[in-house]
Amino acid sequence: MHTQMHAMLQHAPGGADTLYWGETARPVPGPGQLRVRVRAAGVNRADIVQREGRYPPPPGASPILGLEVAGEVDAVGEGVSGWAAGDALLALIPGGGYAEYALVNADE
Repeated sequence: MHTQMHAMLQHAPGGADTLYWGETARPVPGPGQLRVRVRAAGVNRADIVQREGRYPPPPGASPILGLEVAGEVDAVGEGVSGWAAGDALLALIPGGGYAEYALVNADE
């Protein structure tokens, strides 16, 4: 099983020139979470302000930018019901959307 993924990473807060396409660890869903295979990610004002370093992610959130995703469930964490691999979804998340995979709280 693959443990790496590609994501839009950032060297330091700033402009778009601080972003780069690189490899990082694929997230593992914890209790109550889904892992989503991201097919589309939104770019909104909050993402830009966060990229500039003026809107820190909440504690525990992924350091990868991206607050809006659409895709399908890839893995289901412990205690999650009502979701299965392959289910389509869209979600607002606290971070991590500019990647091949992102975590979503199943109850949201």
